[in-house]
Amino acid sequence: MLIRIVRMTFQPDKTEEFRQIFEESKQLIRAREGCLHLELWQDTQQPNIFVTHSHWTSEEALNAYRDSELFRTTWQKTKALFADRAQAFSVESVDTV
Repeated sequence: MLIRIVRMTFQPDKTEEFRQIFEESKQLIRAREGCLHLELWQDTQQPNIFVTHSHWTSEEALNAYRDSELFRTTWQKTKALFADRAQAFSVESVDTV
């Protein structure tokens, strides 16, 4: 399983607009083949910073989503609201306690 983390810093006055974009797309993303889990987190100290946390069956499944029209249109709308460049990375779980 692949875990994808994307940290996004938004212009402070654009956070509600981003939340609306996420609300409109979250079920469509979650329904993508290979998507096992999707969460949105918000920083407690800097409320204009959000993190998506998703689980995918494989890197191929994530890439298929990233190559989709859904991703392109959602990312285009989201990226326009950024105050800073997004940070994205993929990890695998090594241990759970």
